[in-house]
Amino acid sequence: MNGVVLTLNAGSSSLKFAVFDSETASMTARISGKITGIGGEPFFAARDANGRALDKGLLETLDPSLDHEQLIALLFPWLEEHHGDRPLLAVGHRVVHGGQRFNEPTRISDEVLAALEAFVPLAPLHQPHNLAAIRAVSTWQPDLPQIACFDTSFHAGQRQLAKLFALPRALSNEGIIRYGFHGLSYEYIANILPDHLGELATGRVIVAHLGNGSSMCAIKNQQSVATSTGFTALDGLMMGRRCGNLDPGVVLYLMQVKGMTADAVTDLLYRQSGLLGVSGISNNMHVLQQSDDPHAREAVQLYCYRAASVLAGLIPAIGGLDALVFTAGIGENSTVVRAAICAQLEWLGIAIDPVSNDMNAVKISAAGSAVEVLVLPTNEEVVVASACRKLVA
Repeated sequence: MNGVVLTLNAGSSSLKFAVFDSETASMTARISGKITGIGGEPFFAARDANGRALDKGLLETLDPSLDHEQLIALLFPWLEEHHGDRPLLAVGHRVVHGGQRFNEPTRISDEVLAALEAFVPLAPLHQPHNLAAIRAVSTWQPDLPQIACFDTSFHAGQRQLAKLFALPRALSNEGIIRYGFHGLSYEYIANILPDHLGELATGRVIVAHLGNGSSMCAIKNQQSVATSTGFTALDGLMMGRRCGNLDPGVVLYLMQVKGMTADAVTDLLYRQSGLLGVSGISNNMHVLQQSDDPHAREAVQLYCYRAASVLAGLIPAIGGLDALVFTAGIGENSTVVRAAICAQLEWLGIAIDPVSNDMNAVKISAAGSAVEVLVLPTNEEVVVASACRKLVA
């Protein structure tokens, strides 16, 4: 049946959506947009396939008290007005954590939803909002097929050694292992690598997904081999508000000596740390780069230092490095961050062309660089839409 599929990506303070044709494999959305500032001052924007802004209608002014479910309920009538007379066949959701049970796109049922609720403690910033979007759709159209696409799925094929912590085996058997995240982004980048690297696409590639949430993935043969995130999305790189790698003894100290509760430590590590915590100013990389405050400068430097260190640590998993890809908000837009990370990795033979880097060109590596360096925009919505098409068909 000719129709459309809708993708929803509900974050902690945002909701991204896109409408794709169901019968073609087009990577261009008919409609795309987002609601940002949820929990503060929500703002709505949308555009058509040609990039033209669409009228906001009833979404012009949004009540700050509205939560994700209420905003999604307002979005549906707007979408019905704008995707024409083509029926909506399915809704696909980005779901951050699928645990060990869900390793491929899955049709959502009451049983599946209940199972995904159990993973909320492992992704407290995202999983509750992902599930809120699913419930909102169920309320709106109970019989409409919904498909969950998991950020953890892309990493499920990693070998056992890449997944294990050095913990008692009984805990590993219970599922306390490394899962990895941002898998939908990595899957998209892996799929388009041949367009930019040719035969080198099956070689040794590290993708740096740098944004408010940050991680890296070592890829070989376009498959995940190792990644920086682990049991939760708190591990690995320093992020906008999350601390990244941390000595577990710090957590024990905070609880045993400082008397902090588990909830207080959770809030500290997930919401008060990272760029925001080090700078004391903002979790926004652009804001920090424009600031003259020495703490802002140190936060940016620490972010780049930690990123270079984590990147170097992933190289043994793939036996070398043929290409480095920057993606996501910071990776795609911050010339300063890309230059600083690459400067610390010159010993690998990485050399970037400053002019290309400043232009945000697709290829920013210099002539003679031993490693190809690319800047590629990611598109998680395309991956979700593709999964919907297959399951609907």
